[in-house]
Amino acid sequence: MDILLDKFKEVAGSVLPIVAIVLLLHFTIAPLALDVLFRFIIGAIFVIIGLGIFLFGAEIGITPIGSLLGKTIAKTNKTIVVIVLFVLGFLITVAEPDLAILANQIFSASGGALAPSFIITIVSIGVGIMVVVGLLRILFNGSLNRFFIGFYGLLFILAFFVSEEFLAISVDASGATTGAMTTPFILALGYGVSQLKGGKTAEEDSFGLVGLASIGPILMIMLMSIILNFTEIQGDAVAVIPTVGILKPFLAMLPHEFQAVTITLIPLTIVYLLFNHFGFKLKRRRHHQILRGLGYTLVGLTLFLTGVNAGFMEVGRIMGETLARDVSGLVLVLVGFGIGTVVVLAEPAVYVLTEQIEDVTAGGIPKRIILITLSIAIALAVSLSMIRILIPAIKLWHFLLPGFGLALYLSRKVPPIFVGVGFDAGGVASGPMTATFVLAFAQGVATVIPTANVMVDGFGIIAMIAMMPIVAVQILGVIYKKKRSQS
Repeated sequence: MDILLDKFKEVAGSVLPIVAIVLLLHFTIAPLALDVLFRFIIGAIFVIIGLGIFLFGAEIGITPIGSLLGKTIAKTNKTIVVIVLFVLGFLITVAEPDLAILANQIFSASGGALAPSFIITIVSIGVGIMVVVGLLRILFNGSLNRFFIGFYGLLFILAFFVSEEFLAISVDASGATTGAMTTPFILALGYGVSQLKGGKTAEEDSFGLVGLASIGPILMIMLMSIILNFTEIQGDAVAVIPTVGILKPFLAMLPHEFQAVTITLIPLTIVYLLFNHFGFKLKRRRHHQILRGLGYTLVGLTLFLTGVNAGFMEVGRIMGETLARDVSGLVLVLVGFGIGTVVVLAEPAVYVLTEQIEDVTAGGIPKRIILITLSIAIALAVSLSMIRILIPAIKLWHFLLPGFGLALYLSRKVPPIFVGVGFDAGGVASGPMTATFVLAFAQGVATVIPTANVMVDGFGIIAMIAMMPIVAVQILGVIYKKKRSQS
């Protein structure tokens, strides 16, 4: 129970700054209707309780499953390895709540042109493929930075053949797949395989798999756009939560979210039970602990998704519309910076990653330093995204091309562990809070700015949030390298 209480304290300290920013804006420049404000506060309570329970469940359930699977798969026949890894990557992505949120927002904003199930399937296939590639890289000692350079080089080429809408959707999907469910599982998979393989590079190989997995969605959606000859999507709708009543949205969403999370957790549970029966053969106490962890994950994710969908998303959209309409562009950019500073601290996967970094490096890379670095990076990402929406001449690729180019250049200049940590951090920073509050905020701004297009400018902010940490963490790696050389 002490661990659970610690999780609640940790999450409360992360979510409350977001609540404080919303309340500050409410009482100053962007007042909210009272029913909307009360729903936001109730949503914050759901988020704190849900995240706390989820993180506890992930620690005793999801993470051990990933680690056990990683160690077991690495010992098996290589053909079976490829098949099982693909299935695991596919199933865990289908279960990712961030992706479901994004797919529904794409469906709404595109006027129904892209079905959520279609987006989820395409993206999950991409993650499955890249999980296979990433773990085979560990087993065969492939160079991580060369893999990133090769795959991102391919993405840069494909980007010339897709429309702005599909570029924004593809890179946002990349960020949305590495969230609360996927990240701890993939991190544990990579850690399990790297520890079993051993050797001098075991520490470095523990990271980078999340970053490689996040390439799959971009690749698959771009290829889908080119093969199916999709050009552009006309749509300016934005998902709106009913504004009648305070508790009604929560009561309506709670059973729906419970059913959705249950369905997505069933395949992973079945995979674990099969592996435990035929391979792990865990002791009863350990087995029951993992099952309890899956149960906590179910309850936590249900409460969390109910909170963000019934409270956070609505306020993000309304705040974006109000600020875009009533304040100057400079104020909008500054508000975006403030939101970015604190929103990353509410991402559950960020804590999973930073704790693993601190554990694997035996405190060599402190959790606090990574959190500060990520906060600054996300603040810049959100503020730059506001500038992009305000100035139509600035396109998404104007940021992504030089940003990822710099990231790939730095990957050859920093210690290898910072390459893996940087690309993994880019994935985990763009989690549930980004896919709900921040994306809804950007879409709210885009609906009001006359020169903006919701399908082009309302998306892409997740991609910016995924890119900036990669650069920031590797710059931290440059500083770390210089300090070591001077000592």
